[in-house]
Formats: sequence, structure tokens, C-alpha cells
Amino acid sequence: MKKLQVNPFVYFLAILFGCGSWIAFNGLWVELPIIVQHAPEGWSLPSYLSVIIAMANVGPIAFTLASVLAPGRVSVKAVVYTIVSIGIVSCALLPFFWKYTIYIAGANRSVALLLLAFLLGVGGCTSSVAFMPFMAVFTSPYLNPYFIGEGMSGLVPSLVALGQGVGGNPDCQNVSFVNSTVVDGVLTNITEYTNVYVTKDPNFPVENFFWFLFAMMLACGIAFLLLNHLPLAKKEQVDAAIIRSAESPPTDGCSNPGLEMESVETKGSVETSTANESDVVSCRKTVEVNNPVADGRGKDYLVAERKGLSRGGYVYLLCVEAWVNALSNGVLPSIQSYSCLPYGNTAYHLAVTLANMANPLACFISFFLPTTSFLLVGVLSLAGTAVGAYILVLAAMSPTPVLLGTDGGVVLVILAWISVVGLFSYVKVTIGSIFREEGQRALLYCGAVMQAGSCVGAIVTFLFVNVFPMFQQNDACDL
Repeated sequence: MKKLQVNPFVYFLAILFGCGSWIAFNGLWVELPIIVQHAPEGWSLPSYLSVIIAMANVGPIAFTLASVLAPGRVSVKAVVYTIVSIGIVSCALLPFFWKYTIYIAGANRSVALLLLAFLLGVGGCTSSVAFMPFMAVFTSPYLNPYFIGEGMSGLVPSLVALGQGVGGNPDCQNVSFVNSTVVDGVLTNITEYTNVYVTKDPNFPVENFFWFLFAMMLACGIAFLLLNHLPLAKKEQVDAAIIRSAESPPTDGCSNPGLEMESVETKGSVETSTANESDVVSCRKTVEVNNPVADGRGKDYLVAERKGLSRGGYVYLLCVEAWVNALSNGVLPSIQSYSCLPYGNTAYHLAVTLANMANPLACFISFFLPTTSFLLVGVLSLAGTAVGAYILVLAAMSPTPVLLGTDGGVVLVILAWISVVGLFSYVKVTIGSIFREEGQRALLYCGAVMQAGSCVGAIVTFLFVNVFPMFQQNDACDL
């Protein structure tokens, strides 16, 4: 097959565009070790963000419903413009309003920060279903750089946050102040002493980090504009007539078997579990099953050879998917601060940033070491659950978890977070790859279960953190 050529500049634009998918929300998350020191929510702030990201799925749900109820009337480009614009504006507002609070229900609340986080979450969630259809107008080699950029959306802000640091662990300093008091008509100055919680400044302030996120979102927007209008980029787009023919289903249920099979073979090293590609897989199965092969084995052999998942296999994988996402997207992120901060800000900072980097690394490994083994999926899920249980125990024991005040405790909690994110990321990619081969309906079930598990995990943990307080925070002056 003829090797498809790519334009280096368009390739770079596709990476920048993909990077804008989740970089804003990922960047906000890796900045939490600094933000929780200033936000009135304190250590419970991650639980708020976990619920917010679950609520943000209203974006992709609305996009999907609109596409189904009004086919052909939803402009993907307009949706992408909206997502990118919201991201740019939100990142531009963060440096000014992230500390802004409003007194509600008897306490100060970081309303501006939470609202902007919700907007960034809506943009990130919707990008998962809107950016891919836009990239479909380009020839297949440009799908790879998009996924590279999507992976970098977690890696890049983590690297910048590592360079920023947290300024080390806070100190409890004993300071004096003069209290003037009138005693028997005489003004008396009394010197009093108190312990003050003192945090240290990072290498550069939070505001500068948010401006970096703004610059990255702006770069994503510029890349999107150039991909749309630059003549050099238009030359790399698939002919509109071919796209229309591929989108028009003929009587046999396959848009264009020859074209689709070629696109699967040439799409490159990164696979995706989108509805479009699942249709391609289903279509390819139909073509092969309904056309006897040359050696005479015929249709019955192919049907047996391509037997899909059993009902038990479906249920098993869906249960694992729900459980893994409930833990990795709902429960554990909500209590991350309680499991790490007793060991210090540095431990929390390293756990957040390095774990965020473990996600794309696990996806990268899954490409070179793929598996469809149900046994391995179960073993890795159990291993991740065991590590997650250790993290939950640490959070429940806060503010005095095991090995407090030792280097071993710090190392273990950091390794635990890297391990649990890496294991669960690999499991999720593996399950997604298995369902991709089963077609669009399987992917729909997989996506629904994934979001349901994440939402339930986030809401339940939010209640235990904020309504039925099972997790306690402290400051340096409490010990």
C-alpha cells in the first residue's frame, strides 16, 4: 500500500489542536497543591472538582442528543469554536478571580474558581466527542498527531507544575503581637504569642501558571483556525465528495467497504474507540462474513472465527469498567488531598503531577503491550483496587496516617498514586479496545457505564467528605 505523506507543519498544528482538548482542566488539577492552601474549601476542594467534572458531561450529552435529533444540522466546527473560545476566556479569567470568594450558607465559597472549573470541564468533556469528527476531514495520518497532542494535554501542564514546585512544606512559626488593653483606666500594652501557619511561595505564582494555560488554549485556537483556513492545511483534507459518500449509508449498511477498510489499515499507530471507527469495524465484519473466501471455507467459517463477546463477557467488562471509573474518576481524586497532605505539600505536589503523567504513559504502554485477556484485566483491576484501598486508608486516618513524619511514608504515598493511575488507565484503554472491536453499540454501553461509575463515585465521596465528614484536615500548627 502506498505510504501517505504528511506535511510537517500541519502535523504540528494537529498536535497543538489535540493538546487543547484537556490541558486547561488538567492544568487546574495539577495546581491544586497550591490552590488548596488558599481556598476556603481547603482539603475538600478536590471533591468539589470531581463532582463538577461529572456534571460537565452535560456538554457531550447535549452535543450527542442534538446530533441524533437534528442530523446534519449541528456544525462540528461551530461547536469546536465554542469549546476553544470558552477555554480561552476561562483561562484568561482564572488569574484574576481564582481567589475570589462569596459568603454563602455560612461560609466563604470559591464560587468563581468552581464556575470557571465547570466551564473548563464542559469544554474538555465535549472535546472528546467534537474534536475527533473535525479531524476526520483530514487524511488518516493526521489522526496520530491529534492523539499525541491529547496525551500531551496531561503531560505538559504536569511538567510545568513540577518546575513551579510548591515552595516546600509549610511551617508553624511562633510570632508575637502587642495587644493594647485598658486596665483600671490605664492603657496597657500586653505582648502575646501565637502560632501562625506560614506557607512558602513556589518558584512562580499561580497567576503565571494560569497565563501559561491561557497561552496554550490560545495556541490551540490558532491551530484550529489554521487547520480550517490555511491553504496548506486544506490540501491535506479528504475530498468533500468522498466524505459525503462515506457518510451516506447504502442499502447494505456499509458506506464504502473498500474505502473504510483502507482507512483502518492506514490510520497509523494509535487506535481510538469512537463511534465512527466502530462503524468501520462493524462494516468490515459484515463485508467479510457475507463474502465467502477463496479457499471455499465460506460464510459459516468466518462467522465462527469472528464470534464476538458472550453475554457474560459483556457483563464482566462493563462491571469492571464501572468499578474502575468509580474509583479512578470519582472516589480517589476526591480524597487525594487527605491521603497526601498529612505528609506535606511536597508529597501532595509530586503525587498529583507524577500521577497525571502516568496516565499518558500507561496509554502509550498499552499500544506496545496490548492485551485482550479477561484474566489480566481482572488481575490489574484487583491490583489497582488494592492500591486504592491503601490510599483510602491513609485518607481515613488523616491527619495522622501510618508512617507520618518518615521518608518512607512520603515515598509510599507517591508511588501508590502513580501505580493506581497507571494500572487503572491501562485497564480502561484495554476494555475500550475490546469494545471497539464489538461495534458502536458496545462502545455506547462502555461510555455510559464509564460516566455512570464516575458520577456515582464522585457524588458518594463528596457526601462523605462534605456532608458526613469522615476525613479530617489539619494544619502545621495542629501537631
